[in-house]
Amino acid sequence: MIRTSGRFRSSLVIGGQGIRARKLRTFLSMISLFTGVLAVVAVQAGSVIAERALLADVELQNGVDGTRLMYLPQHDSVSGITLELLRGRSDAVAASSTSAIIGEPGVKPINPGGAPLDQPGSYGGGGSMVCDQTGCRPENDPNANAPSGQAIELQLTMLTGDVTTFKPYRPSSGQWLDFDGAPSMAPRLVLNKQAAEGFATHRVPAEMRVEGATANPTPLIVGVVDDGGYGPAAYVRIDEMANWMPPTTTGDSGRYGGMEVLLAPSAHEIEQTMRARFSAAGADVNQMYTRLVDSRSSMESQLSLMRWIFLALAAMVLLIGVAGILNVGLATVGERIEEFALRRAVGTPRLLLAGIVLAETLLTGLITAAAAIGAAVVGLHLAGAVLGSREPFLQDIVFPWQAGVAGVIAGLVAGVLGGLVPAVRAAKIPIATVMRA
Repeated sequence: MIRTSGRFRSSLVIGGQGIRARKLRTFLSMISLFTGVLAVVAVQAGSVIAERALLADVELQNGVDGTRLMYLPQHDSVSGITLELLRGRSDAVAASSTSAIIGEPGVKPINPGGAPLDQPGSYGGGGSMVCDQTGCRPENDPNANAPSGQAIELQLTMLTGDVTTFKPYRPSSGQWLDFDGAPSMAPRLVLNKQAAEGFATHRVPAEMRVEGATANPTPLIVGVVDDGGYGPAAYVRIDEMANWMPPTTTGDSGRYGGMEVLLAPSAHEIEQTMRARFSAAGADVNQMYTRLVDSRSSMESQLSLMRWIFLALAAMVLLIGVAGILNVGLATVGERIEEFALRRAVGTPRLLLAGIVLAETLLTGLITAAAAIGAAVVGLHLAGAVLGSREPFLQDIVFPWQAGVAGVIAGLVAGVLGGLVPAVRAAKIPIATVMRA
């Protein structure tokens, strides 16, 4: 063990001296290898960043991995029981959606059905849907015969708690809903970016119409978020809408697929409690079902295929660098034949000679890997600074450690492959060579 350790240390010392003595040749080897190692680092970093970006967009719609989505049965008592059980809880949030129109009263909105404001009529133009035991059908649009006016239709999501724990909406301006204080008589809305752009373009009166409301409230817009949606939407506390709508309306499970509950992985007891309460109230608990959010698994095959394709391309570039090291290594061994023969004559083992040559290529590979990783870190930082305002996932981005590990491994592999043949040739130099010299 001590002898092996001593030989290893000697190989590194002599290999380092060889690199220092042939700086230009080492630099040329690094240039040929740098592109290959940088390609491996860039592919690994890109795959990690792409995975995070894809998951971030999916999380805005489906929720973070591990979240359980529970869909509630259709019954008049469901909303009241749900609001009672989830009041003040942070590990379970109920959400119920409906359609709302903000603007002039008695007019047809400029985007019927809540269609995107830049593509009116692209979807949702047929009005909302009503679902019951017999199925789903289009609801009669009360504004079908109304004159066109300055009003915007959007999807209004009513929440019992902070849903950003499960769906990490990206804040754009203002603030998110505050669920700690008492409910306000003026419903506080947080708009998504599409709705905010619509209100900035179209000047509409601050009057909100919601079906089933006893009067048209005047909302107060407190913030804007990026929720990953395509159409205009807004978020509001469900207890603030309860001031204007009967409880059975704010939680009506027959509209838009019913009320859904987002549960943390630890919130198992609330699901059992809700089932028991719903059953006691006469609801059909067989209509309840829970789905686990596992977006990473569903995208893993696509991400793996993409990663392997780009890694194969990076490996081809890396082989070009390996060929460069191999060429330089063979030339170096040819120039040092007398040196290696003399070392053999004074008793240097063949294994140590091979280790000296291999140590040079390994050190060259590690130095190149460090340079490639440094270049990748600087490039990613510059990309975040320049493109961060346009691409949210690049904001405050951190260089993934997996890419650094991949770069070190690529440098070591290139050093071994490029130095193996020269090392074997150096070990086979006969002692008699020194006599001919």
